[in-house]
Amino acid sequence: MTATTLIDRAHTVDALRATRLVAVVRASDAASAVRGVDSLVAGGVRGIEITFTTPGATEAIAEIARRHGDEVVLGAGTVTRPEQAGEAVEAGATFLVSPGTHPSLTPALRSSGAALLLGALSPSDVLAALAEGADVVKLFPASLGGPAYLRSLRGPFPEVDFCPTGGVNPETIPAWLDAGAVVLGAGSELCSRARLDSGDWEGITETARRFVAALPQ
Repeated sequence: MTATTLIDRAHTVDALRATRLVAVVRASDAASAVRGVDSLVAGGVRGIEITFTTPGATEAIAEIARRHGDEVVLGAGTVTRPEQAGEAVEAGATFLVSPGTHPSLTPALRSSGAALLLGALSPSDVLAALAEGADVVKLFPASLGGPAYLRSLRGPFPEVDFCPTGGVNPETIPAWLDAGAVVLGAGSELCSRARLDSGDWEGITETARRFVAALPQ
């Protein structure tokens, strides 16, 4: 894949806003990640992030892209090394997520052509993420401040698209959206490694359905 010609960055951001929910998948191997995504899609989840903490992450991304194509918005997460950006995009990722923001990493992310979700927690972090080209600011770990903290951040940053990750579950989804989140990242509460390791595909699908049902229609 040639990032600059095949990824429509604005379209990807719009697609993330439309999905409102991204499953953050951390698996013990690529095969489990792929099966987990199959189960998430069966439950109605369309935003998918495969983290680089998953062994064989790029192989999983490539297989998910082959299986599900435009049915999902597919990205790579926990991007912490410059070379991972190109590897992820070549495999089929259209957005890249980093837990933080650092100038040694962001040039490679920008040059990939993918939409960028850069991590931030404090107001200074948000300014840094915006300066480095974030399309969406990943508020992480969002559980530390909850929806009230996001609401406070929205005061000085009313035009910023925020994606809180951590502390997102079916019960808190309405509060996060009401606080101004445009998309939500959900990890273990949506697709836990324990369920991935045990092959509880039906359990993952059922949990996905509960998350999707909690999204306002």
